Amino acid sequence: MKLNADELAMLRGERGKAVQKAIQFQIEVGNFFGARHFVPITNAHVMGDIEVMGEGGLAHLREMSEHHARCAVPTSSNARCMHFDTVDELRQDPADMVKEREIIVRLRDMRVATTDTCINYQTVYQPKIGEHVAWGDTGTVIYANSVFGARTNYEAGNASFAAAVTGRTPAYGFHLDEVRRGTLSVDLQAKMTDLADWGALGKIIGHPNQDYFAVPVIQGVRETPSSDALKHLGASLASYGSMAMFHMVGVTPEAPSAEAAFGGNVPSSEITVTQADLDAVYQACKYVDGAHNIVVFSAPQLSIFEMQAMAQLFSGRKVAPGMHAFITTNHAVYSDAKRLGYIDTLEAAGVRLLQGVCFYILQRLSSIRQENDWTNLISNSGKLVNTITAHRFNTVLRRTADCVDIACTGELK
Repeated sequence: MKLNADELAMLRGERGKAVQKAIQFQIEVGNFFGARHFVPITNAHVMGDIEVMGEGGLAHLREMSEHHARCAVPTSSNARCMHFDTVDELRQDPADMVKEREIIVRLRDMRVATTDTCINYQTVYQPKIGEHVAWGDTGTVIYANSVFGARTNYEAGNASFAAAVTGRTPAYGFHLDEVRRGTLSVDLQAKMTDLADWGALGKIIGHPNQDYFAVPVIQGVRETPSSDALKHLGASLASYGSMAMFHMVGVTPEAPSAEAAFGGNVPSSEITVTQADLDAVYQACKYVDGAHNIVVFSAPQLSIFEMQAMAQLFSGRKVAPGMHAFITTNHAVYSDAKRLGYIDTLEAAGVRLLQGVCFYILQRLSSIRQENDWTNLISNSGKLVNTITAHRFNTVLRRTADCVDIACTGELK
């Protein structure tokens, strides 16, 4: 990689040991991916929780803290694996809770705003078209690239942290024009009526096209999707297909037309998605016999408008005996939802509210499932029903109102 004068000074240690170690790591990453130079970034989003970092990550964080690491650009933190308030069903490990609190203290000392959110693009920072950022978490990256037209790769925990410290990232992947061009064509003929439909679409496109550098171009959208709809689509594409970007003709900023989205590329394949294809995704989800079942609204965390919708759907109802219902959101949304009365309505219905976490990365989740005899997990999140199978849940995708009905009736329909 070619380094400028500022980067050479970092490499020589003139900006401190922490910066030196960070840029040394970034040079290794850049050389591996064939980057020729760095690009300056304006914002970073880092993952910092004990479930993801493990002992090795915590040791690295301690070392960088001892070297007085400080973020060079505004930096936020991703969702945590710990809900610090007592929840009977979770019973999270006290020893790891101590480590989690230590991580928070060290990150704050390094100038990380510990927002604990996987929807930073809705509540914290919205980059502009062409702006380079260094974000971790699948849902944040694909949203930044696709909906904002900003530029970022999936930055692993150490990579996003190093970028925050140096204020730059290697110029490879989705920082480059040629990588952002569409590679496959999607003709959307189905009518999209629910957030879960967008997650189902993500599975239909992503599962058979698992390729980080695949960029679907979606055509035929009848109405402009909401931010939450695009959130669910992106998270599902990232989960099922490892994709980091999509174009939606007439909706996303780099796709005023199909020709512009493809940028001269010939599509490698063409997909048509009908209503029957969408329905087949739901029909393929089968229940299994089990002791207890759980309904989860998470992955990504819920926006204030999703919280409003949840409160309306649960109003005057109760979670059925033997059922469990969870919602995750970030601290900012929770605070507003509490002020607006949504939290009180949901808690009166028996829904468990978790702040600052995403359900599928909860610490010791496999043990939590076993201890509660949870068998079927029902959700309106395409990403969640895919990702959480690693913890041996039987997962079922259903539309939002159906999920609420299942939670309140106990009928697995």
